[in-house]
Amino acid sequence: MRKSWWKILCVALLIYTIIGGLLFPVPALALIHESIRNLYFHVPMWFGMMTLFTISLVYSIRYLRNGNLKEDICAVQYTNIGLVFGALGLVTGMEWANYTWGEPWSNDPKQLGAALSMLSYFAYLALRGAISDYDKRAKISAVYNIFAFALMIPFIWILPSLADSLHPGSGGNAGFNTYDLDNRMRMVFYPAVIGWILLGVWMTTLTIRLKLLEKKDILNEDLSQHFGPDQQ
Repeated sequence: MRKSWWKILCVALLIYTIIGGLLFPVPALALIHESIRNLYFHVPMWFGMMTLFTISLVYSIRYLRNGNLKEDICAVQYTNIGLVFGALGLVTGMEWANYTWGEPWSNDPKQLGAALSMLSYFAYLALRGAISDYDKRAKISAVYNIFAFALMIPFIWILPSLADSLHPGSGGNAGFNTYDLDNRMRMVFYPAVIGWILLGVWMTTLTIRLKLLEKKDILNEDLSQHFGPDQQ
């Protein structure tokens, strides 16, 4: 029970998010109308993606420091689930854009930045698939993971802010801070962010367990090389 409290919290927050996101009142705004409810799903997906990519970065750095292959497994699994959240963020964003902007893809700077960031991480997975030697693959991909994370910051945060965007908060458009001055939205939005992030971490821990079982022989060999067979 002590180890599962955050999973229980995750389920509770997501149930609250779904109910509140669909049923709680929202501000009556021109153009976006009830589609503003997508704020509870679209934006938290990006928060989830960036959180998972950040954790992946930490594991890659740890692998480069200690050479433990478990760190590499954790890094790639956090990247995998981060990409799932990124894809969900793109899909929910395109659906929202189709309703409010008239088309799902308008080459908006933030859309392009998010797509480029995801492509850099897909390249990370492609790089791993192109290298057969496990140790070499782990080292090279760990270095590239740092590079991909460094690209994500300007792609998502810096470059889009330098150009006009249809997104709220850019190009003279009102930001969501203006919209959610109604505290009813904040009461759902913040729990939604936490809940979706916890779900991403939960999903990743499950995939890590599966990979650790699949790579058990390799990991045992790695431990023997680092500590000797009597110290595993």
